Amino acid sequence: MNLAIWKKRAGVTSPFVFQLLVIMFLVEFVKGALLLTILPVYMSTVLGATAYVVGWSLAAQYIGDNVFRTPVGWLLDKAGYRLSMLLGILLTGSAVVIMATFTAHGWMVAACALLGIGTAPLWPAVIAGTTEVAGDKAKGTVMSIVYMAWLSGTGLGPIVINFFIQGANYGPAYRVLLISMGVVLLVSVFLPKKPQTVSPADASQADKHDQTVAVKNKRFQTNVMSMEAGADPLGVLPERTRPKSRPILKRAIQYLQEVRSSLREMKVSRFLYPAMFLQTFALGILTPILTLFAREVLHLSPAQYSMLLVIGGGAAVLLLVPVGKLVDRFGVKLLLAPGLICSASALLSLGFIRQYSFVYALVILLGIGYALIIPSWNAMIASAVPKEKRGAIWGFFLTIEGMGMVVGPIVSGKLWDTFGPAVPFTVSGSVLLVLLILQWRILAKSQT
Repeated sequence: MNLAIWKKRAGVTSPFVFQLLVIMFLVEFVKGALLLTILPVYMSTVLGATAYVVGWSLAAQYIGDNVFRTPVGWLLDKAGYRLSMLLGILLTGSAVVIMATFTAHGWMVAACALLGIGTAPLWPAVIAGTTEVAGDKAKGTVMSIVYMAWLSGTGLGPIVINFFIQGANYGPAYRVLLISMGVVLLVSVFLPKKPQTVSPADASQADKHDQTVAVKNKRFQTNVMSMEAGADPLGVLPERTRPKSRPILKRAIQYLQEVRSSLREMKVSRFLYPAMFLQTFALGILTPILTLFAREVLHLSPAQYSMLLVIGGGAAVLLLVPVGKLVDRFGVKLLLAPGLICSASALLSLGFIRQYSFVYALVILLGIGYALIIPSWNAMIASAVPKEKRGAIWGFFLTIEGMGMVVGPIVSGKLWDTFGPAVPFTVSGSVLLVLLILQWRILAKSQT
């Protein structure tokens, strides 16, 4: 199968999917630059904050992101993609402006929380939109492409931003981030309310006509049924016969009740929910201490640290799409367990290795492990999401996963300050071993 065919099957040729991927890349570029380079180094070296304080600052971002993911899922289903993303991008840009303007700890924490709230629509929108366009037969491939955009942005952000940090002067770096957010805002303006799963370029004129007729007939039937039920979509009933609109809060509560009912009907293992938390918890432990470990323990220069990120991230990015294709062809079970074993082995060793050559080898192994984990794990999750509540269910699932990114940095900072730099890596690797056991139970349940 050539590149053009699998791209078409995965929905990558859709302008809507391309827009989502561009937004994903640029927003994660900004977040990666802030969370992995600017905030940890600036707060620890310039402001004298401990790793525990830095962890709490990063946790504020994840808290803001996590709390609003489920409501954003509801907003996506009701208001569409354009409005949801525009609101989030405006808040994200405001957070960057605050960080560039104020230096007090309180303002930085508030800006981190605002950054989290602003980026809350990103993952529910991108995952729900791309999987809706790709369909059931290409979930693994499209997840690979989404995470390739995420890893590319997250990895390039800390690398590129280093070239714009001039000693203690972070002004040029913040200007780069604000320009990036301006591009994201421009792209988001052209997002549709809902994706088009059929490309107009691929359909003949006759097909277009048939589709138009079908839509009109469906609308007519819907209007007739609504009028029979007492509704007035055409505005032709007398004023006294029109039903009163329900308050937004009641509609939201009813919708969440429907989501809860859908979750009960889903035939998934009860171990899925703690597994979703642990998967991101293991990653969250690493977030605030990676830069500190590279600078203070390994004594890497900025160029060496950038090379480390390029090697590890590059290994993951290069393998994501081939692994996604293998997941679509052979299923999840073949690749998820080896990925967890590779990643756990690398993390358990990384905290105790000081030779540069071995460090680079372990980082490559970690990148390979996550390249195996990401498409297979998310394809497994996507298979459990009902189509009729795609946005809200993804929002709920991502909320659970987001809790791991909230708790992880806090625990990581405390482990670093109390037990030393090796312990966070040991805990992260051990969590992946626990996840290895849980995924066997989850897959066994899904096959029954």
